[in-house]
Formats: sequence, C-alpha cells, structure tokens
Amino acid sequence: MSGPAHADDGFPFGMEMTLEAARMPGSKRVPDLDIGDSGEVILELWCKGGKGQFSVAGNTVIFVIGEMESRPCPPERAQADDDLIAALSDAATWKRQGDVVSFVGATTLRFRLNTN
Repeated sequence: MSGPAHADDGFPFGMEMTLEAARMPGSKRVPDLDIGDSGEVILELWCKGGKGQFSVAGNTVIFVIGEMESRPCPPERAQADDDLIAALSDAATWKRQGDVVSFVGATTLRFRLNTN
C-alpha cells in the first residue's frame, strides 16, 4: 500500500530544518529542507532549489527528488548540491534526537530543526 508519508516516531512533518554544515566560501546559504505535512519537501541548497518527497515508515525513510531548478553558481557548490541530493536519496533510515534529525545511508546527514 502506497500513499502519503507517515511517521510513527516523531518525523518532523510540517517543519523546516537546516543542514549542520559550515557555509561555503562566498555564500551565505546553508541547505535547508521545508517538510510539509504529507512529506512533500521544498529544498533550498547551496545553489539549486526544488522539490522532493519523503515517505516514512517507522525508522525507514525513502527520499525521492523531484524537479530541481539550476541556478548559476561555482562548480564546487553545484557539486556539493548534487552530493547532498545523492546522500538524501541514499538514506535508508532516520533518527531524531531532540532538535537533530539524522538521515543515515552511506553518509549520515544531520539537520537541525528550526525551532525559532
């Protein structure tokens, strides 16, 4: 049975989160995800922006990238965006510890919930 995303253990639907990463030289941006109530995602990365979808069951997560908008930027930032999208797509599980949400695959990505 397939449908909208569902969570059993406090997946942060309806919240925005920011990647725990340093700003890149020459940029004020740090990637963030705005997750809707049904798992739809608006991504704002170092350069690119777009949409995706999370599906969640227990601690299992599937991320599917949607349409992305390429914006002019240095090659290293564009590559960092591609690497981040690949790591999100590779994540198989997630966990939440307080305001930190981790997506775990070959790489672990840590995001901090924007609670302000």
